[in-house]
Amino acid sequence: MSEIEKLFDLSGKVALVTGGSRGLGREMVLAFARAGADVVIASRKLDACEATAKEVERETGRRALPLACHVGKWAEVEALAERAYGAMGHVDVLVNNAGMSLLYDHVSNVSETMWDKVVDLNLKGPFRLTALVGTRMAAGDGGSIINVSSVAAIRPTAGVIPYAAAKAGLNAMTAGFASALGPKVRVNCIMAGPFLTDISKAWNMEAFEKQARQSIALRRAGQPNEIVGAALYFASNASSYTTGAVLPVHGGEV
Repeated sequence: MSEIEKLFDLSGKVALVTGGSRGLGREMVLAFARAGADVVIASRKLDACEATAKEVERETGRRALPLACHVGKWAEVEALAERAYGAMGHVDVLVNNAGMSLLYDHVSNVSETMWDKVVDLNLKGPFRLTALVGTRMAAGDGGSIINVSSVAAIRPTAGVIPYAAAKAGLNAMTAGFASALGPKVRVNCIMAGPFLTDISKAWNMEAFEKQARQSIALRRAGQPNEIVGAALYFASNASSYTTGAVLPVHGGEV
């Protein structure tokens, strides 16, 4: 193994990825397993986690543990951490990837329930999971925590205000936890732009492509596997002197 390969090697590591059964989460799960890690795949739908786990084991031979968890629920997050440590013994990489937004026609029609659902999943859950897992990492051999934010955090539009606020909070939380959990735990954030995942199936692609030609330097949305480079960088020793960073992976969106 070359020195460069060693930088990105995750052999002997365990990576826990929320929202890990599809989209960007699935791509990160597969990448970590290909780099040598065993993986814990968490999402609300156990059958989807199980399908991704079988794919990981078939392709890489790495151990893959599927766990159902609603990240917006405090008690389920605590149970997720306990089950991951109970089954795997340790967690070396945590990716807070689960997220969602809700559609509304006007800000006055955003209900308290809608607000709570968005903020709980995108901000409250990652806070609690980072606190639980990060504290164990800091007491042990250390680790890497990766938050997955959105360009909406710094460029909010009228239709995603609760989501944008939560993701802005996630950006801030990244810096806060980097300070709280250092020096043994690194905490960084991928601030993602538009990617062609399941969510994009609801887009008006003609309108998006027109807008992309004006506002995105690369003139397109990202493919899901284009998140892998940033994820492997933050998960591995390649980023050993990087913490508290928010890395835009958005095609040069302005």
